[in-house]
Amino acid sequence: MGFSSALGWDNGIGLSPIGADIASPKLIALVANAGGLGLLVSPVNMYDATLKAIRDTKKLTSKPFGDGTLLEFDQTNTVRKIFEEKLACMQVFWGGYPKEMVDEAHKNGVKILHQVGSVADAEKAIVAAVDCIITQSVEAGGHVIGTVFRLNSFLPRIVDLVGDRNITVIVVGAIADPRGFYAALSLGAKGICMGTRFIATKESYAHDYYKQRLLQYTGADTEYTYLYSRASWRETTRVLNTPFHQKWKPVPKDIENNEDQPIIGYSIIYGGETILRRFAGQVANQTTVEEVENTVMYTGQGVGHVNDAPPAGDIVKNFIEGAEKIIKGLGSKFETPAGGVAVISLA
Repeated sequence: MGFSSALGWDNGIGLSPIGADIASPKLIALVANAGGLGLLVSPVNMYDATLKAIRDTKKLTSKPFGDGTLLEFDQTNTVRKIFEEKLACMQVFWGGYPKEMVDEAHKNGVKILHQVGSVADAEKAIVAAVDCIITQSVEAGGHVIGTVFRLNSFLPRIVDLVGDRNITVIVVGAIADPRGFYAALSLGAKGICMGTRFIATKESYAHDYYKQRLLQYTGADTEYTYLYSRASWRETTRVLNTPFHQKWKPVPKDIENNEDQPIIGYSIIYGGETILRRFAGQVANQTTVEEVENTVMYTGQGVGHVNDAPPAGDIVKNFIEGAEKIIKGLGSKFETPAGGVAVISLA
């Protein structure tokens, strides 16, 4: 089941790159060891920190894994280290990755997974001959490049667009239980990537307060917003509609997240202290102190299906078993009469 034949993983369950360091080496390794696709988040253009994250992950797994890279920033050093370390794949997001760059990755043995949010971007990815297209809908959490609501309206268009080309299609956005996995497969995807579901796991590096909020909110409690990351990268995100967010979401767009904003906390990210100011884009990791409740909490609309925080390997196992159970259950409800037309048994 999933994208094993095309990309080399055992199953179709993937961990989205969750920044800044929430998708820790331990979390990546556990997903990989369970046969899934794990994607690190490398710090922007930091060679040594990227090397450490990769090497720390390799100590914990011999399985293939990849790295998620934001094209909005200069990532020359990050990409160089990914190539040198011969990672299985690199997910690129929020920018173009033309064919000459894809060819360079292939020469280094690295597959390219391009996350897109529109048909136009998918067409460019096809021309570039990427190995995989990850479709993101507006329901997704974190930074949202998706422009189309609903998995079932966007995904089939991309599957049809890809046709019989040797490009795998994966979907991300609002999937947080086995039913969503089955739905993605039934619409033509070869697998899924998830962020919110893996944040609420035993091994994610998210702050416990953040994890607990995910267990208490539903998809109706999320907000599509420009409020955060105002100083460095002002783009749309989907977040939990916490009391802090409710209070500040009417803030005009021209208010910056700069040194004029009060400090709300501190975190150690990639080994260095990071000052968190109001409206900062960094989520709370396990080192975060002070006003954790006032940090951004990225979340997709599938959060209503997140009711526990089990080990990450159990997520992979439960999704596969759950999808197989759904498929078997559907098979028992269909009967094919002598005339060859299937009917549904309601018994």
